[in-house]
Amino acid sequence: MEAKQTVFVNEFTNGILDPNGEMLGPVKDGGYIIANTAPGCWGPMITPCIRGGHEVTKPVFVEGAEVGDAIAIKIKSIRVTSIATSSGNDKPVEGRFLGDPFVAVKCPKCGTLYPETKIEGIGQEAIRCANCGADVSPFEFTNGYTIAFDSNKNIGVTLHKEAAEQIAREGRYYMATPDNSVQNPIVTFAPHDLVGTVARVRPFLGQLGTTPARPLPDSHNAGDFGQFLIDAPHEYAITREQLKDRTDGHMDINRVREGAVLICPVKVRGGGVYLGDMHAMQGDGEIAGHTTDVAGIVTLQVKVIKGLNIDGPILLPVEEDLPYLAKPITKKEKEMALDIAEQWGVKKLEESLPISFIGTGANLNEATENGLKRAAEVLGITVPEVMNRATITGSIEIGRHPGVVTVTFLCPVKYLDKIGITQLVRDQYPHSLG
Repeated sequence: MEAKQTVFVNEFTNGILDPNGEMLGPVKDGGYIIANTAPGCWGPMITPCIRGGHEVTKPVFVEGAEVGDAIAIKIKSIRVTSIATSSGNDKPVEGRFLGDPFVAVKCPKCGTLYPETKIEGIGQEAIRCANCGADVSPFEFTNGYTIAFDSNKNIGVTLHKEAAEQIAREGRYYMATPDNSVQNPIVTFAPHDLVGTVARVRPFLGQLGTTPARPLPDSHNAGDFGQFLIDAPHEYAITREQLKDRTDGHMDINRVREGAVLICPVKVRGGGVYLGDMHAMQGDGEIAGHTTDVAGIVTLQVKVIKGLNIDGPILLPVEEDLPYLAKPITKKEKEMALDIAEQWGVKKLEESLPISFIGTGANLNEATENGLKRAAEVLGITVPEVMNRATITGSIEIGRHPGVVTVTFLCPVKYLDKIGITQLVRDQYPHSLG
């Protein structure tokens, strides 16, 4: 098919990222993807026919992207469309899944795997097996809330029981669930443990990336949640070695927001760019396990970077989101540095620009080691050098607890020149002196 300048996306997977599955597009190198995304975690988690814990978009084939390349994804805009949503801390319900409640739900009464469901009433017992009528939700809230947003999507306020129940009765409307989404709206549960809490809206994508080299449940396309697939008792089980085929598209890093650039590995021909799991807001770590899943409209621009062979994503956050030590050096700071250099006989200062490597693993220590190693391998330097640079010109920040981090530092331009992304980084930080 002829590549298109713009590809519109409103179709979703069944929760499995499959390199052998159909891709949309192709989109031209340098072209745009515009998607109406479905809410991420909680809705799919209570919809057993979705096999991955999320409901992400079908992947888009990017013209010219071959295995061993990378794709730079510029997030041009993110707009929340949901009027309200529900979320909270989860507790799996024993007896309703095969090894993993996100992946392999089993009806406790008739034994159907991945059963179709129907909604009967509201509350945490409303999700019923279409075959036998049993309560089939594999999760319940330990502490949950329903939150409504102002019309401009700047502020959210958590609601009392009566308001939560009103929203629960018209869940798809209040959540603005996309037409082709099959998920049960989580507002159906009508949680209301927090009332009158005010939260600022700052939307981002919890899922953004490229298709892994083997079929993986979408929420497990990461080094932390992917651990649950190792030797699992269901059909999507993998070995520890096979987890390396992941692309870490499920990051839940709140800096993956409008204005940021995410550079993703290409592990299958065409890349297979997919997205979803938009959140209205989230503090570093997503410590409750879940945050405010919303529907929305996203515009992305994609650009192939030939020959940039990376194992996991590289993030160029908006300048405001950079750690203090990793912000570009200002003109005044450079003048002071030149004075020191002259005083001590240092003939030349490094030119540098910010860069952030994603690391994932079973826990935060492993994730940090993974991020450090990825940075060293891509830049052709040692891990101790990365550690020093991240300590005095950057930071290690938690993306998601238990095991996603960013390793951010000011990177010498000579290293960026070597891997061919200097101009991309300069464009992201146009006022930098690096």
